[in-house]
Amino acid sequence: MSPRRSLPVVALTGLAGLAAVALCAVPSTTATALGPPTLAPALAPAAAPKQPRLVSVTVAVPSAIDAKPLDRKRTLKVPEGWTVSVWARPKKARLLTPTPDGRILVSRPASGTITRLTPNKRGRPTSSTLLKGLRQPHGMAFDGSTLYVAESNRIDAYRYADGRATGRRTVLGGLPDAKSKDLGGAYAHALKSVAVGRDHALYVSIGSRANVSPDDRTARLQRASVLRVDPRTGAHTVFARGVRNGTGLAVAPDGALWTAVNNRDDVAYPYHRDYGTDGSDDYKKVLRAYVNDHPMEPLARLTAGRDLGWPYCNPDPDVQRGVRGTAFDFSDRGFVRDVQTNADGSRLDCSRLPKVEQGLGAHSAPLGLSFTAGLADLGAGALVGAHGSWNRQPPRAPEVAFFPYDDGGLGDQQTLVTGWQSSSGKRWGRAVAAVEGPDGAVYVSDDVAGAVYRVAPPR
Repeated sequence: MSPRRSLPVVALTGLAGLAAVALCAVPSTTATALGPPTLAPALAPAAAPKQPRLVSVTVAVPSAIDAKPLDRKRTLKVPEGWTVSVWARPKKARLLTPTPDGRILVSRPASGTITRLTPNKRGRPTSSTLLKGLRQPHGMAFDGSTLYVAESNRIDAYRYADGRATGRRTVLGGLPDAKSKDLGGAYAHALKSVAVGRDHALYVSIGSRANVSPDDRTARLQRASVLRVDPRTGAHTVFARGVRNGTGLAVAPDGALWTAVNNRDDVAYPYHRDYGTDGSDDYKKVLRAYVNDHPMEPLARLTAGRDLGWPYCNPDPDVQRGVRGTAFDFSDRGFVRDVQTNADGSRLDCSRLPKVEQGLGAHSAPLGLSFTAGLADLGAGALVGAHGSWNRQPPRAPEVAFFPYDDGGLGDQQTLVTGWQSSSGKRWGRAVAAVEGPDGAVYVSDDVAGAVYRVAPPR
């Protein structure tokens, strides 16, 4: 079991070596060409976290790229001795992927492009377009010299060499998005993420149609799921389900697939008791005080056939369930029934679901997920880009979080970067993803400020 904690969690993303990491395969009746499944080792306790002391540092901004909102002094909090500089300014930057030849790719769904950042001898990047004219490109992953790009409606493979991507080949098409005729333009989570296992299978996250849409679980191509795909034939099976919006998708050093999930909004209070102060029964009421911290955002290790419960079961961070003011624990958490969709438990028995290994506070909105081999004094771990809430009061602040990794387990959250949000809740930026670069620094994307930061450890 992971160590216990009472604070929210952090971000994680993949490096150039992501494709070489092993991933637990799923038995499949259609993707048999991939060979027999290999299972990741059992979880072991992760190292106890040592939250570094955070200090405010001025964000260094080169004069050539000091446009708004970085045209004035900005500060961020990082571990003592670390520095932050603005490395590049791609507009609406989302996920990041290091390349085998030392570059960093940035997905930009809003403009339909993949941007290529190429550092010079001094480490400063030149920005150019690798791919354009795509349909909301988001997730990217390498398998050797093959680059996979997840558009909202398809997964494509490219030959990658010398900073160029050529020979586009569609691996899997017909994925649901806002243009799908059967959905009538309604699709809340159209962006897709992709990861590659050691067995060379692709794992693709398909988000839910809406906040609560049970029909996703029975759709012809199941939504709110993670698919396992044969990259040669496109044959696919559902690897995990009940994954509302698993935008964070990455492979750990032991080969296990992990996801960081954006969970639901406006969940009703599931107990026959008073959650407020008026003495009334608050069962099935949507209460701001409860919604602010429920349900937690899962950071889960996926195995073949796993169900994360959405929209029938919600992972619960309460040490004393349903008690207002109780402490929160985000490690090894069980589920409670969603009383709006599964009040009598007939839709899904929540008690039978495996506990969620780790989690973030409700409405943290984890987007990017990656693993690092050994980050400065922090060691190996997971990086999570927490985008921050859009509807919580007060808002959950954006941050880059770090979870120590050891023998298959993740320890408790440590904050690596924060400070984009003021005490009033106003933001000048929002973290999306964080990856470890070839130089040992952490590169962080920000889709509000339109930036990629270089967060460097002490020399």
